[in-house]
Amino acid sequence: MHSGSKTALLFASLLVVAFGGGAQAQTIQFTVRDIALKSGESTEFGDVFFIGTNCKSLLKDTPVVEILDGPPGVTAVVNEAKVVPHAYGCASPVAGGKLVISARDIKDYSYTRMVLRITYKTLDGDRQRSQDINIALFPPS
Repeated sequence: MHSGSKTALLFASLLVVAFGGGAQAQTIQFTVRDIALKSGESTEFGDVFFIGTNCKSLLKDTPVVEILDGPPGVTAVVNEAKVVPHAYGCASPVAGGKLVISARDIKDYSYTRMVLRITYKTLDGDRQRSQDINIALFPPS
């Protein structure tokens, strides 16, 4: 073999390992990182999923969200749903969920950072990712 052919073969092998060797994508697919809620309101904040390179879900169960830091009166939940991970070039829906954030019993205006941790129950075990969100809270009108 010529050295140019060997180099091309080595480069092609590295590309297969780097991009096709079982890489995974997980995300809390947000369209925004800042939200504002009045007391009693909820908002569907983003899609949550964990996929392989073939756009197939690797989840065994719906992801779970936990608020690690945030204002009182705010809750977060992941509702089971089929989602389409467009950002990864996928066209078909996969198992995942919709992240919903709710504000209850807000007495005074506040603006603060909220830290969420999502736990993905995958075929290879649990995986966790976190996300910071800025949230403005308003009392009822």
